[in-house]
Amino acid sequence: MNEEQKENEGLQIDLTPEMAKGVYANLALITHSNADFVLDFASILPGMPKPQVVSRVVMTPEHAKHLLRALQENVQRYEQQFGKIVIPEQEGNIATPFKIPEEES
Repeated sequence: MNEEQKENEGLQIDLTPEMAKGVYANLALITHSNADFVLDFASILPGMPKPQVVSRVVMTPEHAKHLLRALQENVQRYEQQFGKIVIPEQEGNIATPFKIPEEES
């Protein structure tokens, strides 16, 4: 267990029933400035004309790096328990199993 996990072990958070339901997102769009990282989580499904942002998270660069580290550690734990996560080859840089319709000009 690393130091950050030890610090958060006693952390109590307030999670409302509405927030506990969560939202489904299969696309993340990330932008940044010198002061902030903006993570837009979106949902793209067949028949939808364009992705719909379901949640936006804004954080400092330091917190973004903490999130990166936490995600890396959790993906490693997941793969140790359930096996390697295989990502199929994708065209372009958008990893979505659905073809996004091109806008008409």
